[in-house]
Amino acid sequence: MNPPALPDCVRANLEAYFADLGDTEPANLHDMLMCAVEKPLLEVVMARARGNQSRAAQWLGLNRNTLRKKLLEHGLLDA
Repeated sequence: MNPPALPDCVRANLEAYFADLGDTEPANLHDMLMCAVEKPLLEVVMARARGNQSRAAQWLGLNRNTLRKKLLEHGLLDA
């Protein structure tokens, strides 16, 4: 049996999040989701790239300087 596709996992978790909110309206949902996804994405890609920032940046479709900035923002790189 194949694991669920990533969009299906995101959808299910968003539905659960809204169910937990009840009648409370969410705020800054896009920023919250991007922050929640970006750090683990960077961690996994950097591990798969064996710390090679150039390779990781290429895989992510980012400029290497942008990747470094994001790694710093998430505490995944020493200044």
